[in-house]
Amino acid sequence: MTVHHAAGIGYPRSAGGYERSRPSYPMAALARLADALPLEAGRRVVDLGAGTGKFTRLLALTGAEVTAVEPVAEMRERLAELLPGVAVTAGTAESTGLPDGCADAVVAAQSWHWFDAGRALPEVERLLRPGGALGLVWNTYDTTVPWVAEFQEIYFRCAPRDLPSPLDDGWRAAFTGRPGWSAEGESHFPNPHLTTVADVVERMMSSSHIVVLGEREQEEVRAQAVDLLRRQGVTRGEERLEMPYTTDVYWLRRRP
Repeated sequence: MTVHHAAGIGYPRSAGGYERSRPSYPMAALARLADALPLEAGRRVVDLGAGTGKFTRLLALTGAEVTAVEPVAEMRERLAELLPGVAVTAGTAESTGLPDGCADAVVAAQSWHWFDAGRALPEVERLLRPGGALGLVWNTYDTTVPWVAEFQEIYFRCAPRDLPSPLDDGWRAAFTGRPGWSAEGESHFPNPHLTTVADVVERMMSSSHIVVLGEREQEEVRAQAVDLLRRQGVTRGEERLEMPYTTDVYWLRRRP
């Protein structure tokens, strides 16, 4: 299986930190997606790039039968430990290994920007039954808050030029002019994450492109993040703080 080099090297090293430090998603976002796709008992949904199952566990709450697809073994193992009732399989969005027409819906949470959309989209079309739907979800930093914008700047400062990102809306290009798809719907929800200083720093340090840096470079990133939080008046590693996120939800439907 082929994945982006930052994810393929970084995520195996940081599966634990990924699970601990990243936020979940607001129930309002889940409800909106469940209504749009729809997701309910008797329906089948494939979760692409499921990671450690942050969104998978919410999909399971809808009553739909969930199959999680994840290429990174360490992430997949963590997901299986946390969600023993969910089917977990090794695969990529471009090559899931699942049968034709096996899904009423496909979802990618925090993952579509990592995919080769030119190959992933035909795979999604193969998986979906007539009239099926695709849901895309991202948690993004709420950069309307100045210090959060500065935090994000630290995150991207050492990113390689080819690091995929959902922030430029480039994912929409794969759907432009492609026959058989409806126009996308979208909703956005505030997602304040009550966490600790230590976990906010770990969130930064467990990012795939930072995990693969050399030790000195990693310490420079850590120092910048800690200094920023200190300037916000948060100085002790276990002190609680609210990290502002926004949850972005998009959906498209296959025309029968």
